[in-house]
Amino acid sequence: MFVIGDVSFLLIAPVVGAFALALMPRTQKHALFTMALATTLITFMASLKVFNLFQAGRGEMQLVERVPWMPSFGISYHVGIDGISLFLVLLTTLLMPIAILASWSVKDKVKEYLIFMLLLETGMLGAFVALDLFLFYVFWEVMLVPMYFLIGVWGGTRRIYAALKFVIYTMAGSLLMLVAIIYLAARHAQVNQVMTFNLLEIYKLDLPLDQQLWLFGAFALSFAIKVPLFPFHTWLPDAHVEAPTAGSVILAGVLLKLGTYGFLRFAIPLFPDAALMAAPLFIALAVIGIVYGAVVAMMQTDIKKLVAYSSVSHLGFVVLGLFALNMQGIQGSIYQMISHGLSTGALFLLVGMIYDRRHTRLIEEFGGLWKQLPIFSALLLVVTFSSIGLPGLNGFVGEFLILLGSFRVSPRWTAVATSGVILGAVYMLWMFRRVIFGPLNNPENQKLHDLNGREILLLAPIIFLIVLMGVYPQPFLSRMQPSVDLTLKKVFAIQSAPVALKLEPNPEQPRERR
Repeated sequence: MFVIGDVSFLLIAPVVGAFALALMPRTQKHALFTMALATTLITFMASLKVFNLFQAGRGEMQLVERVPWMPSFGISYHVGIDGISLFLVLLTTLLMPIAILASWSVKDKVKEYLIFMLLLETGMLGAFVALDLFLFYVFWEVMLVPMYFLIGVWGGTRRIYAALKFVIYTMAGSLLMLVAIIYLAARHAQVNQVMTFNLLEIYKLDLPLDQQLWLFGAFALSFAIKVPLFPFHTWLPDAHVEAPTAGSVILAGVLLKLGTYGFLRFAIPLFPDAALMAAPLFIALAVIGIVYGAVVAMMQTDIKKLVAYSSVSHLGFVVLGLFALNMQGIQGSIYQMISHGLSTGALFLLVGMIYDRRHTRLIEEFGGLWKQLPIFSALLLVVTFSSIGLPGLNGFVGEFLILLGSFRVSPRWTAVATSGVILGAVYMLWMFRRVIFGPLNNPENQKLHDLNGREILLLAPIIFLIVLMGVYPQPFLSRMQPSVDLTLKKVFAIQSAPVALKLEPNPEQPRERR
């Protein structure tokens, strides 16, 4: 008999909430929002229980649940959580009730909108906890459907174009990944006489380099599009600009992280030789993306588009840390994923709040808002400092660790990457000065009212975490470290257990064959 475990509850609760919404009358909009908010809050509370049950000193999968699904094909419902996925799950469950609160202004097709939001939450959480490659692919594809409708139905004037571009880009990469997944299961059956999609078993396959390179390429293309890594980023600005505010928050806060998570969970440990060979290429693309995203962001006149291009730059830092393939780089990347989810999510929320008041996002339409909107301006200042990596806030810790790790393997590319930090400060502070400071000349801006209680409430937990992660990162790093250590062992096949930063494996050391 299948007993719903703590991890499965996270996946089932939003589906149950969506089913309940489907049974409710569409005219009772307040009740619909209350039900969706209650569902996401219950899911968040359940994720806090998972966090409490998680044992910080263990790097292997915990709270594992496995039930045969299609046993004749070796497919099972297999989920679990480790130090790499733990905080991404918490980030998802935290941002969802905030996104529902931010959607209170949605008036059209509220019932369908909220159902898609809850189904999207299940898809995202499922992709983070899946330990079966087939199950992971199912959740990966499931996410596309609600996101397509959220952009295509509730988006801006070019919403259909943006939604189609998002789906076509993502599906093009996903199909190659599906072929690679099928090949891995068939190869496992050929070697071990057992067909399985169990990720933990497929990790043990020892593939020749030429096969690794093809398979790594198939996985990497899918994940690079999702990140998005330069030059696969062109779908992102359109999707961000056209998506509703909550869609942009979830897209930037969680969906983009699935690409970088995919590299760390699948592409790198499954094909370690290919990952080591491809690392210089991905480091180069990451640094190009850092500088390119920052330069293009400086040229934007639309605040939302500026934030969208800043994501290309910030996610470049994450990829740079991942392919440094050492403890500092990978820990910094995971930390930066969480930090970016919080700071960019908050930026999109603030942009949405000002858009709801002025119905424009053009920077030139603003100026002098500090006098009229002091709470909005103060919160935007904190989030801006977080985004540019000011010491004492969350963005600094992740970027520092990434640069520390990447400097050990590629000092020249790291030196170029640091220019992205400077450029990031330039375009964010320039935007802040033009929007917040100066004379309050525009009559439309003189009528604006400051943030209300609901808006302050949904930003408060993000601001708290931005400060907490900046001043006290150890609770986060200590839970990531054992799992990152295990991943590095899969890559370098080192038998001794380096459990502290100073004992990390040396990427320049020749790798032993598994």
